Amino acid sequence: MDRNKETMVYNFSNIIAHFNIGGDVTGVEPFGSGHINDTFLVKTTSADGIDYLLQKINNYVFKDVEGLMNNMVYVTSHLKSKIAGLGGDPEKEVLTLVKCKNEKYYFEDEQGDFWRMTNFLKDTRSYDLVTSPKQAYQGGVAFGEFQYLLSDLHPGLLIDTIPDFLNMEHRLNNLHKAITSDAADRKKTVLPELDFLLSRADAMTEIVQLGKAGVLPLRITHNDTKFNNILLDKDNNIQCVIDLDTVMPGYVAYDFGDAIRSIINTAVEDERDLDAIQLNIPLFTEFTKGYLSQTISFLTEQELKSLVKGVLLLPYMQSVRFLTDYLDGDVYYKIHFPEHNLQRTLAQMQLLKMLELKKETLQEIVETEWFSLKK
Repeated sequence: MDRNKETMVYNFSNIIAHFNIGGDVTGVEPFGSGHINDTFLVKTTSADGIDYLLQKINNYVFKDVEGLMNNMVYVTSHLKSKIAGLGGDPEKEVLTLVKCKNEKYYFEDEQGDFWRMTNFLKDTRSYDLVTSPKQAYQGGVAFGEFQYLLSDLHPGLLIDTIPDFLNMEHRLNNLHKAITSDAADRKKTVLPELDFLLSRADAMTEIVQLGKAGVLPLRITHNDTKFNNILLDKDNNIQCVIDLDTVMPGYVAYDFGDAIRSIINTAVEDERDLDAIQLNIPLFTEFTKGYLSQTISFLTEQELKSLVKGVLLLPYMQSVRFLTDYLDGDVYYKIHFPEHNLQRTLAQMQLLKMLELKKETLQEIVETEWFSLKK
């Protein structure tokens, strides 16, 4: 399946008619910049002022749509219950799924496309880049609180929406398959990049090995903690964690590492100018403070030690994934130009190089903040 074909024309009136929404639809327009699902803002005349987000679920990526939606129901219901018990506002702080008229939370159209809908959270904002210490701290609080609130929900209730999604052994196997098949005849153009990544392969499987050995406990994690998956209010305080497709069993280092991947980077994920990719250590410190303030009550010491391992792992894993897709002919990620996945690969490799140079500094910051909160 080609993820980069032009947007199709959809019969939105027919699709939306299957959902229980308030008011009449006044407009439908593309929304957001996600790589995987297609998202549309549905504006209405609802008396309570609610608009909606309609998403076409990418069932090339998410094979078990029913299982995916069951995960979302488990997670959002649990979060709403916990937040209400803490005196929060679950309607603002948690995504609200909209039921279909058949009582399911998704609809399959005549073309075999799957659709879901959530309430649109107004007066919120998201950022691709962190621009202030407050934002970094709030990001840490958001993802730390997310893990904390789900720490008493059994991981066995959820399916793996993408099996082996953050399993580094699996990602390396896929890379080797892509190298062997060389479907797009590109291997000869990326030999230095392959040497760089394969030389680090053994070290980067450590977290999954520690998990298999029972050293790291399996928890419910978000698994896609880019900063733009947090909605902030007008005062830049956290309001809601979004993009719950990949919420499933995982290790806390994955969430910490992926969040840092976007927060510590002074440039965007696919930065063309590699010299622009530097580390913002103060933002790392603030995120760590916020994250540990929410997770200190349940994290084990082994999990604490794994956090910086996750910081190195996630840009490495993204490099492997982007390069695998590039070798395969760009079948997974949406691209905006032919060399986009290669550009993403080079940018993530550069970020990894910078992080490797500062590994000890980052570990010291984590331990300092941990012991400060333990006092």
